Amino acid sequence: MDPIRNPYAPGAGQRPPELAGRDRELRQFEVTLERIAAGRPDRSMVLSGLRGVGKTVLLNALRSQAVNRAWGTGKIEARPDQSLRLPLAQAVNAAVREVAHRHRDQERVDQVSGVLKAFALRTELKDRRATTAARRWQPPIDVPAAQGRADSGDLELDLVELFTDVAGLGRDLGVGIALFVDEMQDIPTVELAALCGACHEVSQQGAPLIVVGAGLPHLPVALAASKSYAERLFRYVAVDRLPREMADRAWSVPAGSEEVGYEPDALDELYALTDGYPYFVQAYGKVTWDVAVSSPIRASDVRDAAPEAEAELAVGFFGARYDRATPAERDYMSAMADLGEGTGDLAVKTSEIAAHLTRRPQSLSPARDGLVKKGLVFSAERGTVAFTVPHFGKFLRSQR
Repeated sequence: MDPIRNPYAPGAGQRPPELAGRDRELRQFEVTLERIAAGRPDRSMVLSGLRGVGKTVLLNALRSQAVNRAWGTGKIEARPDQSLRLPLAQAVNAAVREVAHRHRDQERVDQVSGVLKAFALRTELKDRRATTAARRWQPPIDVPAAQGRADSGDLELDLVELFTDVAGLGRDLGVGIALFVDEMQDIPTVELAALCGACHEVSQQGAPLIVVGAGLPHLPVALAASKSYAERLFRYVAVDRLPREMADRAWSVPAGSEEVGYEPDALDELYALTDGYPYFVQAYGKVTWDVAVSSPIRASDVRDAAPEAEAELAVGFFGARYDRATPAERDYMSAMADLGEGTGDLAVKTSEIAAHLTRRPQSLSPARDGLVKKGLVFSAERGTVAFTVPHFGKFLRSQR
């Protein structure tokens, strides 16, 4: 097939040509936007799932819905070594800019901008982890910073005041403010608690502001650990692999737009190789398209393309993550892969890993904690660990 016409898009956060299997989440969020804009209460949303299941793609699709409804929006990607205050200030600034030009009361817009500037400038005093360049950042708005509003240094209190004022701009226009947080599990626990507390307060006020987060499978547990009421504060959506029907749609609809079809056994072969994980769906679809010489695409085309797809994944998707681990962490992951063989790489008990390596469990804590911080494994239940990347155990076993 002509590679220029290849319709598949394997990439980090790249929206596929057919966003299959996410209709329910998109409809739910549409209702949320309408309810909040109408002054009716609704919850913020949290997306969780393994890497490669399309959380970022879905997060961006939800943001597009808010933009289409004329909401003010902003997005950040959390990082474990960065305080939340500065990125949130930048996201809120983006949201304010999206609604400010439609607001008739410029004095009110300037007042809110002054509060935002006060919140952002507090970074210079409180955040010693930020770089010098980051500490100098301030909203590019020509208004003086407010005094006594969102500048106390207490992140939760400052967020409540900032969110309340910014949401007021949205309410004046009959819309709201939506902030989107990717990699939410990387927010430090204290700051995650502050964000939950602020969301709780503004929701009680009925302010039209929501936070939509996305993160790894243990994100709901992290939120609940930060605030006991977090389990009721958000609508939790588990983003998982695509069922067979939706995976077939993700392959067939883009190909159909180029007047190319698939034989049924080719789709059988593709699903067996990918298990319906969206990133793999796109990766195998792209390589299969390039290998196939005519329509319809056959199972033999898929089998011919599989080694190339696996080689690309081994370097870019699996290998890049494996290379970040220390030797001790690699031993730990290899033990996980050994114990996960035949189980689909489900969660493994840490005690079994220690026994497999003939080590004391306490001596393996640094390796386990390092892998958690690097986002390679997670622990949804006490005493167990699992890979954050689908098929990672299979990849490690294949490298022997």
